[in-house]
Amino acid sequence: MKRTATFYIVTIALVGLGIFAVLHLGAGLPAPQAGAELLHSTAAKAKPAGDPAAASMFSALRENLNEPLSHLFVQLLVIIAASRLAGTLFARCGQPSVVGEMAAGILLGPSLFGMLAPDAFQFVFPATSLAVLKMLSQIGVCLFMFVVGMELDTGHVRKKADVAVVVSHASIVLPYFLGVLLAYFTYSHLAQPGASFTAFALFMGISMSITAFPVLARILQERGLTRTFLGSTAITCAAVDDVTAWSILAFVVAIARATSVGASAFCLMLVFVFIALMIWGVRPALPRWFGKAMQEGSEPSKGVLATVICVVVGAALATEIIGIHALFGAFLAGAIMPETGGFRHKLTVRIENFSSVLLLPLFFAFTGLRTQVGLLNDVQGWLLCLGIIAVATVGKLGGSAIAARWSGMRWSESLQLGALMNTRGLMELIALNIGYDMGILSPRIFTMLVIMALATTMLTGPLLTLFGSRQMVLDKLPSPSPS
Repeated sequence: MKRTATFYIVTIALVGLGIFAVLHLGAGLPAPQAGAELLHSTAAKAKPAGDPAAASMFSALRENLNEPLSHLFVQLLVIIAASRLAGTLFARCGQPSVVGEMAAGILLGPSLFGMLAPDAFQFVFPATSLAVLKMLSQIGVCLFMFVVGMELDTGHVRKKADVAVVVSHASIVLPYFLGVLLAYFTYSHLAQPGASFTAFALFMGISMSITAFPVLARILQERGLTRTFLGSTAITCAAVDDVTAWSILAFVVAIARATSVGASAFCLMLVFVFIALMIWGVRPALPRWFGKAMQEGSEPSKGVLATVICVVVGAALATEIIGIHALFGAFLAGAIMPETGGFRHKLTVRIENFSSVLLLPLFFAFTGLRTQVGLLNDVQGWLLCLGIIAVATVGKLGGSAIAARWSGMRWSESLQLGALMNTRGLMELIALNIGYDMGILSPRIFTMLVIMALATTMLTGPLLTLFGSRQMVLDKLPSPSPS
């Protein structure tokens, strides 16, 4: 022990003396001569020779605060704190917390924060930092879609396949048609310059058709309806709706990005090949890759989690290269995960908490930075926005309710199911951001559709309560005859 202590002290002393000696000798070296271009580039950072020590110290702190990493940490603090606060407030008002997080993202953008405190807004969200924020938010969305894919219960879907397919597809085709029809009247003055009518109309249709499966599931859970007939039917219909709508969106993106009919056909062929490879190639191999940890129901090891992340990232990369979007690969990766021993649930607990607390709020904030409510600066703009909300609600709620009543459900349950299917939430924002990034949606129509997504999601709870409280009156309404 004594010998070890002596070795330690002597080593530290010798190394310390060596460092001190080198620093002392280096102080006498001639200063390097900067080139003209270097002097020019650093002129803005040069300090007057006569600056006091205190001023120099505070100047150094300001420079450190302006570093990209410091800005990112500031953004994380602001975004996460605002998201949690808004989520808690909305939850106390009877709304899903995710609605509050969506609202927080919009309020942190130019619509409120940028308007009330423009200098602070420019400091927290400088234009140079948005690229990093976008990349992190996209990672968060991919992880979220992976979790959504794992939450799909294909066995449950098979049990109610007849009702689920009829209701979910009716809740897609009717609002999709209304969206395309709406695009006919709004294309000339609301589409992004350079976007084709076909691409704009297809995106308007899909924006009316999406149901937020995760938000719907949370609403049912909070109201204790998960195990009821209405709850199980709604979850099944939303699951089928999700798969169908996202498949349509993948094809829409492939068509919109293609430069010719041949390129579009080739892209769609690659999509089918990828899906086949994931279902019949990767899925059967996963139990072998994961080994006994999955079969025995033990907690996933670091090696298993690394394999899962590799599958997710590889699938996301494949769909990004194909030309649709990385989130489709992540979604399919979640859908093919094994269910043995509660494996999906264990993965969901680990991944969802991380993505929902840290990364998804970044996506909401990034969407909020693109949402400019100030663009709706006239009566015509707000009337059009209200019209979009009405068309989306009538198409989605009406299409679902009529199909459900036709399938034999009571009017009260049919309308409640329609209200649940009208929930759009985060899934809608993901689709809208894809359209915005592709140069199809202008900032003005993007803002209107974001407001529509928030409004229809907020209406779900009140409509569900309204239709439930008027059950006897609604059930006396005449029913459509299948004949």
